[in-house]
Amino acid sequence: MTEATSSTSAFAPRVFSGIQPSGNLTLGNYLGALRRFAKVQDTGVETIYCIVDMHAITVWQDPGKLTRATRELAAAYLACGLDPARSILFNQSQVPGHAQLAWIFNCVARLGWMNRMTQFKDKAGKNSENASLGLYAYPALMAADILLYHATHVPVGEDQKQHVELTRDVAAKFNHDFGLEFFPSPEPVIEGAATRVMSLRDGTKKMSKSDPSDMSRINLTDDADAIAQKIRKARTDPEPLPSDLEGLKDRAEARNLVNIYAALADTTPEAVIAEHAGQPFSAFKPALADLAVAHLGPITARMTEYLGDPAEIDRILGAGADRAHAIAAPILDRTYDIVGMIRSR
Repeated sequence: MTEATSSTSAFAPRVFSGIQPSGNLTLGNYLGALRRFAKVQDTGVETIYCIVDMHAITVWQDPGKLTRATRELAAAYLACGLDPARSILFNQSQVPGHAQLAWIFNCVARLGWMNRMTQFKDKAGKNSENASLGLYAYPALMAADILLYHATHVPVGEDQKQHVELTRDVAAKFNHDFGLEFFPSPEPVIEGAATRVMSLRDGTKKMSKSDPSDMSRINLTDDADAIAQKIRKARTDPEPLPSDLEGLKDRAEARNLVNIYAALADTTPEAVIAEHAGQPFSAFKPALADLAVAHLGPITARMTEYLGDPAEIDRILGAGADRAHAIAAPILDRTYDIVGMIRSR
């Protein structure tokens, strides 16, 4: 984690992060989030991981698919090494405080701040007038997700960094408006070679579970043959691997495969280049495929095992929600007191 600033140092270190349950988890989700989450719990810092199903419904979701996707994401967390005894794992809608604090933050955040959010523009597209109010107010709910637990550090991808910055603005304005330092200013944590894993078909675009081409991504549910085929057919260029990273500057697809290799091997892109310099991709891709299969095969098997017992997944999420609520309730109560709202205890 990055070192806390003075505005967070008065608060006990606590990590919060969440992922939407939209199905088809990819290698990008694993390298950019799930694997890192499991590692953070080994640092001794309190870790809270949330399946943000309330964020998911900012765009239409089939109810049955949402239920399945929520359990699939929980199974992925667990399969990637998250220990529900050491970390808190739950789905957002089981803790009402998220929605309650989000309304207060709707009244703290400014329209100008929301209008600068690039993700709304990307998701709403040209027909923004037809987008849901929830999609527009998404960043206020994200701020509530984080600050409801007085989280000090938030592991995110580059595309979510702007929302953490808005969370800091919301915390600062609330504290200023009410004249006290109640909410921390959380730090975004972005690290590693493959924080942003790109498409196997277009190295300028993020690997996405919503891409219409299944060949653009490696799914956590892919078998060994599918993984090998997708890497073999990944777009590259005719040049061999260079002798240094500077040689990948204008080669987005080649750089993406090197970054993926580095992340899977838990090394640096520089080390990968040093080992494979001069190799054609016909030699590099099989080595990458073997590495990916070795990492993802056991995860896929564990996910299948967890998904075979949905009642156990639900039990784990429910127990996590109880623990999350125990942290959130006094923070929400104090927030209501600060705002001036009467609450019967």
